Amino acid sequence: MMNEDILYQTLKQRFGFDEFRPGQKETIEAVLKREDVLAVLPTGAGKTLLYQLPGYLMAGSVLIVSPLISLMQDQVDRLRQRGERSVVMLNATLTGRSRQQVLKNLRSYRFIFASPEILAQPPIKQALRNCQISLLVIDEAHCISQWGPDFRPEYLLLKNIKKELQNPPILLLTATATPRVQADILQKMDLNYERIKKVIRSVNRPNIFLAVDRVANDQEKRKHLSQWLHQLGGGGIVYFSSRRLANELAGELAAATGFRVAAYHAGISTIDRFRIQQQFMHGQLQIVCATSAFGMGIDKDDIRYVIHYHLPGSLESYVQEIGRAGRNQKPALALLMYAPGDEQIPRQLSQIELPSQIVVEKVQKHELPSQALGPQAELIEFYLAHGWAYAKLYTMLKKRSQLTERQLRAMLDYVNETRCRRAKIMRYFGERPVEENVCCDCHQNDWQLSDLKLPTPPALVIADQWDWQKQLRILFAKESKSG
Repeated sequence: MMNEDILYQTLKQRFGFDEFRPGQKETIEAVLKREDVLAVLPTGAGKTLLYQLPGYLMAGSVLIVSPLISLMQDQVDRLRQRGERSVVMLNATLTGRSRQQVLKNLRSYRFIFASPEILAQPPIKQALRNCQISLLVIDEAHCISQWGPDFRPEYLLLKNIKKELQNPPILLLTATATPRVQADILQKMDLNYERIKKVIRSVNRPNIFLAVDRVANDQEKRKHLSQWLHQLGGGGIVYFSSRRLANELAGELAAATGFRVAAYHAGISTIDRFRIQQQFMHGQLQIVCATSAFGMGIDKDDIRYVIHYHLPGSLESYVQEIGRAGRNQKPALALLMYAPGDEQIPRQLSQIELPSQIVVEKVQKHELPSQALGPQAELIEFYLAHGWAYAKLYTMLKKRSQLTERQLRAMLDYVNETRCRRAKIMRYFGERPVEENVCCDCHQNDWQLSDLKLPTPPALVIADQWDWQKQLRILFAKESKSG
């Protein structure tokens, strides 16, 4: 077993910390003993350390599978900012000679980041087989259960990747997974629930005050949001389900409040997303109006509040997103705004329509174009290409629909809770509720912001105090040198 002194020396020398956060040391020790590990640690628990520290103590390469390019880029940037050159990200932007050079020298990289989709490509798999993969990391592992049957079916192939790489130890990381989801993740990865090491910490974040603002309609909701932000000041994220509304309200709120506000979503260019993310991290932006594309991997510890303008589709998503507030352990606010009928948006977003068996069979026989399969054509073709019969696909999608409806009902139960919202969340995740004083608006329905004792809003940093363009040039220069 690794000497404990070496662990603490590496922690200090490489990362600048004196102590491990709860769950970190236990997980790292299991990884270094080459155990398979499922780590369910709350947002802000420092999950990147769980594979980065072992990466410096193990021979070979660490392969990190991540769901979003922005999330991978953030981790790559952070490693490079600390002077780590032996890191690479495999994605669709890597083409031509650069791609050939990277794949040729892939075994020389200490940290290799990749999406599930790119791992399905034969040249990538061949290059990885020539590497010594000492650890396979699945970041945001709940996606195996949540997205596998949905719009990221490549997650279902990760169990094959593990076998093709000669079964390296695996580290599954997530912030939110109910006992059912934990079991589903392990089943889809062909892992034994009894034999895998499980490091599970409570989802409870006692410093976050939980509240719901019930309004009559969207017009009233807009008015209330502006009022909340006037009172709260900067240092917050407002989540939307609609890119259009994120754009629209970012402009409205900036004009109404005088704060620096920007919209962030997948429809914005990569360079603009990087700029907005960095400006928010460094205090040049006070509020971000975002879709769920924003937040994964954002290590900003002084976010004072998270507001949801639209109803999330599940408590899993909600808990993960509100967990981005109050990482410094100071008081923070999670506010969910709700108008009657809001549940229709996540319901519509989660619907997957399967065409008739006749249409599917005609597409398979090339008697109809693949477009005849409808908006989910790519998803359906994936399953058909992997040998799924129509009846099996129909059954799976029906079960998925039933599950998403149950998740949405649990979210509505949270909205309608009258006793304790924190207890509702903890019971949902299979935990025993804790007795706390005023932890949500159910305990104090006439609560005021002044009751929460939120930290003072951070001062706005003027542009020339932090030159994001210079930082971007530095990062790209490092990338070109390391590539």
